Amino acid sequence: MAEILILFAGAFIAAAVSGAAGFGGALLLLPLMVHRVGAELAVPLLTITQIVGNASRIAFGWKQIQWRMSGYFLLTALPAAAVGALSFVNIPRGWLVRLIGILLLLVVVLHTWSRWRLQPDKRGLLIGGALTGLFSGLAGSAGPLGAAVFLSLGLPPIAYLATEATSAVALHLVKLAVYQPTLHLPVSLWSLALWLGVAMVLGTWASRRLVERIPPKHFRAFVTVLLVLVGLRMALLG
Repeated sequence: MAEILILFAGAFIAAAVSGAAGFGGALLLLPLMVHRVGAELAVPLLTITQIVGNASRIAFGWKQIQWRMSGYFLLTALPAAAVGALSFVNIPRGWLVRLIGILLLLVVVLHTWSRWRLQPDKRGLLIGGALTGLFSGLAGSAGPLGAAVFLSLGLPPIAYLATEATSAVALHLVKLAVYQPTLHLPVSLWSLALWLGVAMVLGTWASRRLVERIPPKHFRAFVTVLLVLVGLRMALLG
C-alpha cells in the first residue's frame, strides 16, 4: 500500500507539472517508477500513465484545441516518430538527448531574444513536427521540443496545453505500436496503472485551475524558464 501511495503522489505531481507547463511529467515520474518497480516495468507503466495524463489535458481544454495547427504538426510528426522508433535500439541515445537539448535551447533563444515566431502556417508546423517526431522516436521522448514549437505560436495557456497534448497522445500511440513487442506489463500491475491514471487526471485538473488564474504573459515566462532549465540539463548530461 505504501508503494502505491508514493507512486500515486508522484503521478499527481508529475501531472500537475506537465499540466501547467505542457511537458516535464516523465522527467519527474520515470526515476520514481524505476526505483519502485524496476526499469523493465517502468517503461510500459510510464507510457500508459502519460497517455492518460495527456488525454485528460485534451478533455479539460477540448473547446480551445487548435485542430488545424495540431493536424499540420502531426502530418510529419507521426511518420517521423515511427521511423525513429524503428531505429530506437540502434542509436546511442545519450548523444541524441544532448542534441535535443541544444535544439530546444536554440528555439527558446530565437523565440525570446530575436522575437522569432513560428507562424501558424503549414511550413513551420510541418518542420517542427518532423523534428519532434523523429527525436521522440529515436530518444524515447522529445516532449520539451514539441512544447517549444507550440509555445512559439503564441497560443493562450489552455489552448497551448490542450493542443500540445493532442500531439503528445498521438506520438505516444504510434511509439507504443512500434515498441509493443518489447513492452510487457504483468496483469498484477494493471491495477497500479489504473490508480496512477486517476492520479494523472487529478493532477491535470489541479494544474488547470492554477493556469486559468495566471496572466498569459507570466505563463509564457514560466514555461520559457522551464524549457531553458530542461534544455540545459539535456544538453549537458544527456
